[in-house]
Amino acid sequence: MKKNLIFRLVVVGLFFTLNCKAQSTFKVMFYNLLNYPLEDAVADREDDLEYILLDYQPDLFLVCELNNITGANNILNITKTAISPNFEMATYVSNTSDDDFGDQNDLQNLLYYDTSKFNLEEEIIVPTGLRDFNIYKLLLNTVNQETEPVELYVVVCHLKASSGTDNAQKRFEMTQELNAYLNTLPSNTNVLLGGDLNLYTGSESAFQELLDNNNNIPFVDPENRVGSWHNNSSYVDVFTQSTRTQTGMGGTTGGFDDRFDFILTSQNMLGNTTINYVNDSYQVYGNNETTTCRNRRINSSDCDGPLFSFEVRDALHNFSDHLPVTVSLETDASLLTVEENLVSNKLLLKKTLISGELIIYVDTPQLFNRDLIIYNSIGQNVKTFTTNSSYRQAFNVSNLNSGLYFLAVPNSNLNPVKFVIAN
Repeated sequence: MKKNLIFRLVVVGLFFTLNCKAQSTFKVMFYNLLNYPLEDAVADREDDLEYILLDYQPDLFLVCELNNITGANNILNITKTAISPNFEMATYVSNTSDDDFGDQNDLQNLLYYDTSKFNLEEEIIVPTGLRDFNIYKLLLNTVNQETEPVELYVVVCHLKASSGTDNAQKRFEMTQELNAYLNTLPSNTNVLLGGDLNLYTGSESAFQELLDNNNNIPFVDPENRVGSWHNNSSYVDVFTQSTRTQTGMGGTTGGFDDRFDFILTSQNMLGNTTINYVNDSYQVYGNNETTTCRNRRINSSDCDGPLFSFEVRDALHNFSDHLPVTVSLETDASLLTVEENLVSNKLLLKKTLISGELIIYVDTPQLFNRDLIIYNSIGQNVKTFTTNSSYRQAFNVSNLNSGLYFLAVPNSNLNPVKFVIAN
């Protein structure tokens, strides 16, 4: 009984170690990875991606054109190195939408996220006639998440490419499938969409389908730059493709002339919601917004400007034929703060939402051959494990009920690590 009381006090202490800022801000990046890792015309382009992520430091990293699980794991390792060891990825799932006519699963979407700020609650696939919409329900890691949860749905997508009436119709049909799913959610749901939409103009039916005010959850272009983008220097500030003019590097050439990549938010996120868009935060990362950059390669002197250095633009040029799009989000909710360096450098959970198996990474000999105790939400000891000397260790928790748990190391200065079992 005394042990339970002590543990409850520890948990309460953790819950009240708050971020005292009035608002917490989160940085989001969407990036078309250009057939990663199968596109290998540029050597060592992982180094370029690491440079990009080290510079921007996103909390949520949304990607498309990911080829396989090897590439997914490579990107995860880069995020852990360049951004934070707290980063994790959602479940890698091959595209399901084309299974009936060829099963060419070479272009997947995925989400990478900072587990100290977000919990991944649910992963949804919305199939279409070509490629899946991958949707991730996130929960902010806040003090009151049990009673006042702050939820965010993140949609990652890649619409049909190329111009022409048939391709535009396929893009429209894909967005109809997405809206059919969004109709099943409450109309006040916070939704963020990041994708390569392959749109040449804002009047295209697929874009208008997303923005339709009659939808259950209408999207908005937070930059409010809707128009006829293709090769129009008036919209160079939102161009994202192509970073290249040189052939032989993979991807599209022709220089900077299209707005294909977007981050859209649900209309309610422009207002005062539990998590909302930060005004004027929309930016095409690497775009100096100079009209002389039209039809040029992004690392040329014609694309110079005060926002992004040559070194950043050169890394972008080498890694992909697209530029990333970024936004910031903010919330007034109080985040839990865990002693990140202490926990991350010594004891790290692979995932905080698990079923059946708890996987941990132990990065210090001090935690070898030590007892680990799992407590339930009321401080009861429900399971005890003993670590070995491996970096990666797995423990069977399939006999535990679904719910909130804490992993603790007795007689140490490590804070308990929270996780959720969903069996």
